[in-house]
Amino acid sequence: MKKVFAIVILAVVAFACSSNDNEGVNNSQNYDRTAILTNWADNIIIPAYQNYNDKVSELYTKTTDFTQNPDETKLNELRTAWLSAYEAYQYVAMYDFGKASILYLKQSANTYPTDVAGIENNITTGSYNLDTQIQFSRQGFPGIDYLINGLGDDAETVAYYSNTAAADYLTAITAQLKSIAEQVTNDWNGTYRNTFVNNNGTSVTSSVNVTTNNFVRNFEKDVRSGKVGIPAGIFSNGITYADKVEAYYKNNVSKMLLNAGIKAQQDFFNGKAFNSTATGPSLKSALDGVNAVRNGENLSTIINNQFAAIYTANNQLSESLSQQVTTDNNKMLNAYDAMQQNVIYIKLDMMQALNITIDYVDGDGD
Repeated sequence: MKKVFAIVILAVVAFACSSNDNEGVNNSQNYDRTAILTNWADNIIIPAYQNYNDKVSELYTKTTDFTQNPDETKLNELRTAWLSAYEAYQYVAMYDFGKASILYLKQSANTYPTDVAGIENNITTGSYNLDTQIQFSRQGFPGIDYLINGLGDDAETVAYYSNTAAADYLTAITAQLKSIAEQVTNDWNGTYRNTFVNNNGTSVTSSVNVTTNNFVRNFEKDVRSGKVGIPAGIFSNGITYADKVEAYYKNNVSKMLLNAGIKAQQDFFNGKAFNSTATGPSLKSALDGVNAVRNGENLSTIINNQFAAIYTANNQLSESLSQQVTTDNNKMLNAYDAMQQNVIYIKLDMMQALNITIDYVDGDGD
């Protein structure tokens, strides 16, 4: 209880300090929420989901090609499609609302570390329901990672799929990704787009509030903590976990996935259209519209400068974050610290400047 009380006091003090530094803010909410929502929906979210849907569809095609007639060429084509879809996922991970939340897109796509024993049991018994919570760590990109990268060399992996049950399971978890991606994308291309844009008020359930909270939460919990903080031992008294990284079995793309996740966050902040250099109404323009300033400098500039600092810290990391925590964890800690600084800027300063209430509880004690 004392620890919880102390954390609350520290949070209040940090918020107060941040508020004092954030000078000259016009709290009249002088930004066009409808324009922001329109840009988000039409130029960022829907194109990102369409890209994700396309990549997952290609992954499913390559999976069925491989499982129907396993060989090393088809295995490598499957691996390429898996990584392409995994990267595309990074650009939709923060939109955990609407149909994505209902269908548990995030949890079913990227719960790691994967439960290898659970996967093997599912294959052996043939009895599983991928829609249940206990199965989240036995499917998705981490599950596929194990099944195409974690079974030995190429010849051993191909031989593994002489077992029809194994082939069926790989196909099933890829089909699950495909089904959820299709449903969410179709919903955005249907009625949900207008529902999202028209919900342009200021309540905690309004689209700007919900989307911005998801933006902040994804950066704090899934990017900062999930990709770096947990394997680096931030929340375990310095005990590192080399296996608690994305794509552990592939083992040389976790840094790439980290940077993709950060780029998705920065692009969204700046209102940058997906796969384009064009920008539109955004959190950045909203901050500028309310004259959000910290220590005499535009808060939007400070946030973008900190994103640059994050990339600088990440450039020092190995392509394999599991190797990095083993060889020189200080570089992981530096990367975490760089991200933590932007958590302060976006979670405290930005949310206060835009009069948006944080709607989730920070329970990891940071």
